[in-house]
Amino acid sequence: MAHGESEFDLIVDEADALGMPGDVPHVERVDVPLADPAGARLSALVWASEQRIAFLHGAALNAHTWDGAILSLGRPALALDLPGHGDSSWRDDFDYSPRTNARAVAAALDQLVPHVPQVIVGHSLGGMTAIALLESRPELVERLILVDITPGLRREDAQQLMAFLSGPLEFDSREQIVELAIAAGIGSDRDALMRGVIFNTRVREDGKVVFKHHFGSPPQGVSFDLDFSSLWPALERSAVPTLLVRATDGFLAPPVVQEFRERVPRAEVVEVPSGHNVQEQLPLELSAIISRALS
Repeated sequence: MAHGESEFDLIVDEADALGMPGDVPHVERVDVPLADPAGARLSALVWASEQRIAFLHGAALNAHTWDGAILSLGRPALALDLPGHGDSSWRDDFDYSPRTNARAVAAALDQLVPHVPQVIVGHSLGGMTAIALLESRPELVERLILVDITPGLRREDAQQLMAFLSGPLEFDSREQIVELAIAAGIGSDRDALMRGVIFNTRVREDGKVVFKHHFGSPPQGVSFDLDFSSLWPALERSAVPTLLVRATDGFLAPPVVQEFRERVPRAEVVEVPSGHNVQEQLPLELSAIISRALS
């Protein structure tokens, strides 16, 4: 595969891989200033205009994880880089908890799509951030679509991701990261994985490849808390239409899904034969599920 020189060239590559050559809408990157912390910014990809759908990625990913799904969905959209990820600012305190992320996301939505409630599609940590947004700024959320995540996530079920993040923090090449991702079961399509790795890494002056996200170089002695159970009440109290897309080979064990059904009985649950990163492994299928939910 011949990679383009810019992130937008790689979106064209993604469209070609999906059988959509030349069918790429206008997309641009914008930076939104944040008040907390001072001087911080949140970066976003703006797909076309008059957006009503906002996409929030998972830990250690970035806004481009949604490229295939957004392309096949064919609707205007926002895809945000969460704090500490992609082109967004890092936090010195390493606080990337859902509620802290939600404050940044709310600030970005207030500036990019003022007074326009969004369908929020959140994967993994992005899904927890979406629930925290529903808790603190419910007027911003028209509908909630969670991708392979609930507040009942058990730490042991996310060992695949935790093992990957606790592995090497610098690499000799991007190909090395692709091999590690395949070994960890994160994906199998090498071209797709390579696009993701290019979006998610940078090459240092010494030639070593390192991740762009803060989880790739956390402060010493600091760990990320995967206990999201305090967000259950936000889901239980809300009347916002909610859909859970559960990956059969993802992070949600059957008891966790059953707990979700019992605690949020109004929600719909759809299962897909995928690993945790549904948007990368089954972008066409995910976009079809989103379209049906919005019809």
